[in-house]
Amino acid sequence: MAEMEDCEGVIVTERYGSQESWRYLLKDGRMKRQKDAGDGRPARNSVSGVFKSVFLPQGYPESVSEDYLQYQLWDTVQAFSSSLSGTLATQASLRGVGVGNQEATVAAATITWLLRDGTGMLGRILFAWFKGLFADILNDVAMFMEIAAPHFPPFFTLIVCIAGIFKSIVGVAGGATRAALTVHQARRNNMADISAKDGSQVNICVSGLLVSLALIPLVTDNPLLTFILFFLFTVLHLFANYKAVRSVVMETLNEARLSIVLHRYLLDGQLLSPAEANQKEPVFLSLGRTVPIKLGVRLGDIVQEPGELQLALKNNSKPYLIGIKNGAVCVCLGSDASVHDEIMAACQALCLRAVLHDVSSLGDALKQLSNTKDQWELVSQSHKMIDQIFQTFLKELDQAKWQTDWTLLDWNEWRVEWSKKRS
Repeated sequence: MAEMEDCEGVIVTERYGSQESWRYLLKDGRMKRQKDAGDGRPARNSVSGVFKSVFLPQGYPESVSEDYLQYQLWDTVQAFSSSLSGTLATQASLRGVGVGNQEATVAAATITWLLRDGTGMLGRILFAWFKGLFADILNDVAMFMEIAAPHFPPFFTLIVCIAGIFKSIVGVAGGATRAALTVHQARRNNMADISAKDGSQVNICVSGLLVSLALIPLVTDNPLLTFILFFLFTVLHLFANYKAVRSVVMETLNEARLSIVLHRYLLDGQLLSPAEANQKEPVFLSLGRTVPIKLGVRLGDIVQEPGELQLALKNNSKPYLIGIKNGAVCVCLGSDASVHDEIMAACQALCLRAVLHDVSSLGDALKQLSNTKDQWELVSQSHKMIDQIFQTFLKELDQAKWQTDWTLLDWNEWRVEWSKKRS
């Protein structure tokens, strides 16, 4: 203590995340707190500081992924444009159920609205079962149907019910996508904070409410202007969504990203970073024909007799079986398989698909496989190839900051156990 009192100058420094830093100076035996002269960032109680605390997660930017701000900006733009389109759709729906029409009855309007909500509930159930639609495009289609519905009075109820199903599907898909993005963005397990701030950012779109109040008198009894504005808002909505999706850099492997990274690695030995692979990942589904991959299938989807099981186990000491059946590459996963085994199985399936689908763009290792015509022999040779390359490939995935402790590969729930002695 005496030694500290004898010295003067900075004795302690502290900082609040990356927002501000302070120094404690000792002078004349007293401590004095002083803001760091080299820190030009605004204090937390300034206007920008309050804005950050309300709309951005605590600890920003260290507590979130690097793509957080760009994604949230585009997400806010798309929410703004979608709210304006929603206003046009709501006005058309209300007009369709009889608001402003003296001949319309309360009972008829109520029944129409209940049918619309009821079919929406059915849509949520069906989507949770089937999955896999373009949520934002479907949302715009639903709003277009609601705007067009009043112009087809005999089919109004049917049209708004179908639109209700579409909107419900959008709600389920949006919730699932938002949850996955929240997990990706949270770098300190701060999913709750990020979700709360996302809600605050969406509320910025209260400006959309003000614009909507100005639009309603303009579009009332003016169908042409309604459709023109809807088209403009839809274009902005889809463009903002595209930019938002493109700004996301997922470090978790799904089938598309793993395929891009693996094929580039086999072609020239270069392993793409998450940012590079995400830029190459298609936003829309490919319409071209390809060989499907089925992960986590039943044993019966690969082998139907003991001889085929022996062929599936040839050169295979791994906790999965792989085969080619009915034009598809099928993988049967063992109950003791790890996440790394799942990645290896998916890599081998992708190699087989590349050989079966497109011989012209293969690397040297896959070109050697393409010379094999018998499908079971092709599977056997692919086991040898994946044994040679996978450990090095996995190591480079870790070095490139890919997440290999868990994946987004679409595995089904079937698991199989077999006697390893037969291999």
